[in-house]
Amino acid sequence: MYIVTGGAGFIGSNIVKELNDRGITNILVVDNFYNSEKFRNLVGLHFSDYMDKRAFLDYLKGGNLQQVEAVFHQGACSDTTERDGAYMMQNNYSYSCDVAEWCLANKTPLVYASSASVYGTGKNGFCENFANEAPINIYAYSKYLFDQWARERFDESVSTFVGLRYFNVYGPREAHKGKMASMAFHGYNQIKTTGKIRLFKGIDGVTDGNQLRDFVFVGDIVSAVLHFGLNNPEQPIKGIFNVGTGAARSFKDLAAALIAASGEEASIEYISFPDELRGQYQNYTQANLDKLRAVGYTKEFTLLEKGVAKYVDWMKAEQG
Repeated sequence: MYIVTGGAGFIGSNIVKELNDRGITNILVVDNFYNSEKFRNLVGLHFSDYMDKRAFLDYLKGGNLQQVEAVFHQGACSDTTERDGAYMMQNNYSYSCDVAEWCLANKTPLVYASSASVYGTGKNGFCENFANEAPINIYAYSKYLFDQWARERFDESVSTFVGLRYFNVYGPREAHKGKMASMAFHGYNQIKTTGKIRLFKGIDGVTDGNQLRDFVFVGDIVSAVLHFGLNNPEQPIKGIFNVGTGAARSFKDLAAALIAASGEEASIEYISFPDELRGQYQNYTQANLDKLRAVGYTKEFTLLEKGVAKYVDWMKAEQG
């Protein structure tokens, strides 16, 4: 059996779909349907059971699980504007520690979701080392702290134990995220409803719409997750690795790709930068892939224009 925590969420449900595409259906999906709209992500997918995240933790600690092939731990509160620090730390840090402790004790491969947000403003670069990590909000800090916990335990693991730092992910099955969905999602829907894409005006020396991000298609994220989770090398891989395209692109580039893929007449409207995001916003992200390539991950990442075209086609089909 494979376990996917956050299995009804954005990346988790795409992992379940890809497992299905590879003929795997013996999957336990763990999630929280507090946001009931997430059920839509699981429609048409095949898995053996669903369990609420709170019941799962009790089940785990009760020693009831056996013959788990791998755990794909994607469950987290991903709202970077969340201000309840106690909730964030319990959900993203303490819960992750419990899952990882079980995997370590049971010699079960674990691939977990870290985040490029741990790099903060990125002023020190985007290599996977402690000196470059400077989180600027509680979400990023919760991910950062679990990464430190994991680093202390990599040596004791006898099976794969990998954290993947996702950069700016976009693609199918993210509608439930609301305001936290990608700009690709929001931009396309703005085109459909208003004929305009709204981008932030520049701040801190950045011109309008020229904030740079490493936009990575969700299919590429899933490929990396399963590369580490489904392979069982004689020398298990342990460590933290960036997963992005390695190329920073502007929001203007993203808007142009969305307009082209939509086939609609649309323009860009620049709006004031929100005060509440000042000091907590990344103007630039770009994954350094040296470490990922060094452990044998050779697959190329999807070009922004191609990924956006795939996503827009999917949204068109979903929305009729």
